[in-house]
Amino acid sequence: MAKYPFETIEPKWQSYWETHKTFKAVEDPSVPKEKRCYVLDMFPYPSAQGLHVGHPEGYTATDIYCRYLRMKGYNVLHPMGFDSFGLPAENYAIKMGIHPAKTTADNIEQFCRQIRALGFSYDWDREVATSDVDYYKWTQWIFLKLFEKGLAYEAESPINWCPSCKTGLANEEVVDGLCERCKTKVIRRRIRQWILKITAYAQRLLDDLEGLDWPEPVKQMQRNWIGRSEGANVFFAIDGHGAVGHSSAVGHSSAVGHSSAAPLRLEIYTTRPDTLFGATYMVLAPEHPLVEKITSAGQKGEVLAYLEAAAKKSDLERTDLAKEKTGVFSGAYAINPVNNKKIPIWIADYVLVSYGTGAIMAVPAHDERDWDFAKAFNLPSIQVVSETRKNAEALFAEPAECTAAYGWAVNSGFLDGLATSDAIKAMTNWLEEKKLGSKAVNFKLRDWIFSRQRYWGEPIPLVHCEFCAKEGTAIVPLDEKDLPLKLPDVSSYAPTGTGESPLANIDDWVNTTCPKCGGPARRETNTMPQWAGSCWYYLRYLDPQNDKAFAGRDKIDYWAPVDLYVGGVEHAVLHLLYARFWHKVLYDFGLVNTREPFQRLVNQGMITSFAYQRKDKTLVPTDQVEKLPGQGGNAGRFVEKANGEEVTEVIAKMSKSLKNIINPDEIVRDYGADSLRVYEMFMGPLEVSKPWSTAGLTGVSRFLERIWALGEKAEPAADTADETGGNADILRLLHKTIKKVSGDTATLNFNTAISAMMIYSNELAKLPVIARRLWEPLVKMLSCYAPHLGEELWERLGHTTSIARETWPEWDETLCTESEVTVVVQVNGKIRDKFVSPAGRPKETLEKEALALPGLQKWLEGKTVLKVITVADKLVNIVVK
Repeated sequence: MAKYPFETIEPKWQSYWETHKTFKAVEDPSVPKEKRCYVLDMFPYPSAQGLHVGHPEGYTATDIYCRYLRMKGYNVLHPMGFDSFGLPAENYAIKMGIHPAKTTADNIEQFCRQIRALGFSYDWDREVATSDVDYYKWTQWIFLKLFEKGLAYEAESPINWCPSCKTGLANEEVVDGLCERCKTKVIRRRIRQWILKITAYAQRLLDDLEGLDWPEPVKQMQRNWIGRSEGANVFFAIDGHGAVGHSSAVGHSSAVGHSSAAPLRLEIYTTRPDTLFGATYMVLAPEHPLVEKITSAGQKGEVLAYLEAAAKKSDLERTDLAKEKTGVFSGAYAINPVNNKKIPIWIADYVLVSYGTGAIMAVPAHDERDWDFAKAFNLPSIQVVSETRKNAEALFAEPAECTAAYGWAVNSGFLDGLATSDAIKAMTNWLEEKKLGSKAVNFKLRDWIFSRQRYWGEPIPLVHCEFCAKEGTAIVPLDEKDLPLKLPDVSSYAPTGTGESPLANIDDWVNTTCPKCGGPARRETNTMPQWAGSCWYYLRYLDPQNDKAFAGRDKIDYWAPVDLYVGGVEHAVLHLLYARFWHKVLYDFGLVNTREPFQRLVNQGMITSFAYQRKDKTLVPTDQVEKLPGQGGNAGRFVEKANGEEVTEVIAKMSKSLKNIINPDEIVRDYGADSLRVYEMFMGPLEVSKPWSTAGLTGVSRFLERIWALGEKAEPAADTADETGGNADILRLLHKTIKKVSGDTATLNFNTAISAMMIYSNELAKLPVIARRLWEPLVKMLSCYAPHLGEELWERLGHTTSIARETWPEWDETLCTESEVTVVVQVNGKIRDKFVSPAGRPKETLEKEALALPGLQKWLEGKTVLKVITVADKLVNIVVK
């Protein structure tokens, strides 16, 4: 048997596909809408490390699906590109001392080589890179549409700041208090930022999830991040800050309330207005604008010190329930609107200015955080909810513990005796009648901190003009004809850490002319985040060479929306939420044809690897571990080389530090791309994480070797009269296999489709000669999974065109139906016998035959049959006593 020469066959067919543009997508108007399919992979960031074996998993899945669809008569759009702007590329460039434009181009070239070597059927004429000037021209254009709609605004605000990356981070880019990219502890810092008003779309982002074919956990993550809640806004007057003026005690002195000024009010949002009678103190976030206005002179020093300490903490640290509560009294009091009682106003960092109004009423009797704070600072608690309908008189004493927040109102005046749901409605109505509050909807979602203080990103196409500022327009957008605003070519692009981008130091670039008045102006020096380019790349694929629009409307109407989007679950909030937001803005401008960009989403599971764990749960790099042979038939054990301590083999994420990354280049070199593709799909269900096993890869490689060998037995000429080799069962198995592989490929159950082809090929191997009618359908099906092998086998059958455009095989349903079935017979649920029966017989006939079986009689002797449960063609269960 000749060895399968993948090392020559795979480059041969890759060259053929590229030369003949086999997978070029064309907008053929004769293809009906229902036979068009846009299949998209989440495009990669082109890192210097190149592809790892996790990348090809999703890419292989979509490639198999696209090849299958083309053979089913679909017009398929399947593009690829690169998310090439952003912090990772810039950090790598700084580390290497090479300009990010050069390192990015080199990395993209490496990625393209690796991706092409795996035989994916991309339309490479549509390749995009977000850092190409022809691409980011349209990213800037979309930003101007956001600015035009009032959805982009400038503000000085406290943000997450990464001291290592030296830039601001969106909330979504902070994981467990650390920078998502470099894992440095994030701090808070107040700097000038550009912010996108994603909150204006919060309700639509929530509502439109319902119509999407997405995994429910992903939809739930987005719902939780958006965080819709219903409650009430409540106004608290501030004692001593009414019609009579007071001087500010924190910051600078100012007349807060002359006789003509409105009195100061503190607005809070609560989901539980029914607990207002239990509010015993108020809390402001340290950044709340009222802090400097209401703090008393006597508390000024303590408050300023506290504000300084709070500014150094991340949001995660501030809201950690396990941490000791900190706070400081402002010296001011609020007036509870339901009983006119004075309650102290505290400042504490467990309240975030980014949620609600940045202030809360504290009800310690029914909220754990408020309870802990009250105990720490000796503040009172009043129980206002009872789990049972107790008499209110019995609950006047201060509670001994924080109790359930749902039940019946007590100690609550006109609410007493009402169930929680009724009490919420009654209090909300009362507040609205008294003009002390109103029903409200709130979202946890915050506006998107958009600008970055780095070089390698899209320049923001705005200028700051002092003359226009006098006319009320300090910020002026560039004219569309002046796009793209190109990044200047500089030698120094390291971040400054001052809160300004490196662009701020390039006077020739910064100093410009105002497009509105013609006077001197300064360019905006912050750049856009990496997310900007990935928010709309799926649209640029539709028309990548268009220099008049981000995409022609005819192309959008032909292909959009994306029918299948495949990528990692790690993008469940960040990328998917941002892209949905931008898409809705474009929809509102009438520029796209759907409310949502991605109709169906599939998250592939992670491909993991083996690692080694010490007793303290820390992990050891694989090159620092050795396996000692077992004794007496026992399996060997693993020990750490440095100290001989035993370690446990575990499954973990691939990482450079653990030295357990599998390089796909090495796999392609040693086993071939088809082996890698088929193995990754055979490992298990697509959505499930699974560990890499070289032994499993070897088994798949042998399977493809057997297929290659079977090709030598296949008849290249037309079938003979005895086309089944004298075995009608093989023809029946073929049609069952076609049906199985068709259904599993259409539903992305690739592992079971491969298994079915393996079973069928094993039966073919028993034939001395394989008839063409039995062989060609297998070659067609396999070509979607192992395309290089499929093309070569197809050519050996005498065909002169690519198998990629052939028709998918059909099955005959009559040949898929079993003529006989094996029926299992149970007595009280235990298997006692079985028999072969013609398929489709009535249940009554099966029962009679089962009861008459000689082998069953000893189990029925002396017993009374209570009932017989029959499952057609499968089971008869006889219940006796």
